Amino acid sequence: MGRNIGPKNKIARRFGVNLGLKTNAAKVARRLSQTPGVHGPNKRFGSKSTYGKQLNEKQKAKFLYGIRDRQFRGYVTKAAAMKGDSGVNLKQLLERRFDNVIYRLGFAVTRAQARQFVSHCMFHVNGKKMNIPSYLVKTGDVITLRDNKAKKVIFLEITEQLEKAELPSWLAIDAIKKEGKILNMPQEIDFDKIFDVKLIIEYYSTR
Repeated sequence: MGRNIGPKNKIARRFGVNLGLKTNAAKVARRLSQTPGVHGPNKRFGSKSTYGKQLNEKQKAKFLYGIRDRQFRGYVTKAAAMKGDSGVNLKQLLERRFDNVIYRLGFAVTRAQARQFVSHCMFHVNGKKMNIPSYLVKTGDVITLRDNKAKKVIFLEITEQLEKAELPSWLAIDAIKKEGKILNMPQEIDFDKIFDVKLIIEYYSTR
């Protein structure tokens, strides 16, 4: 299945949580309790089955990071093969995606915008052009907005935007140089609590 290009607010309302797909969080929050569709205001759901709960969490994570099903399964398989807790490994892999890092550093206001910036080759990683959204950053990587791209209209106020960014503990930013750095691997304290990663691991363990 390809990426969803329909109304982003409907996706957030479907799960009852803001997935960061739109820039106006207040507008999304106003209707989060209302499910999408003509019967949304009065619709009531019964309790979900175990499978339903697992699927729901998988879908939330997939939409949050903008990943297709096959690619998401690949991350789960890789996380399971790594040492340590497979749930923590999976979250680290998702957070280390280059497009997610651009979003976390404050260069973009949504992950979708970050993915577009990366695809248009607007950044360097360790001095080299990088246009692969799924590239997994490593400790010590230095990410810089390319000089010729910094002059674009969309980046005219980027210094102020970077200064206001709330960074997780594993990232650092120099707003003046427009340069970010990977300090270490993402820690559990930095992970979003939007989805239950254990249910996701359980979903794939039986399929």
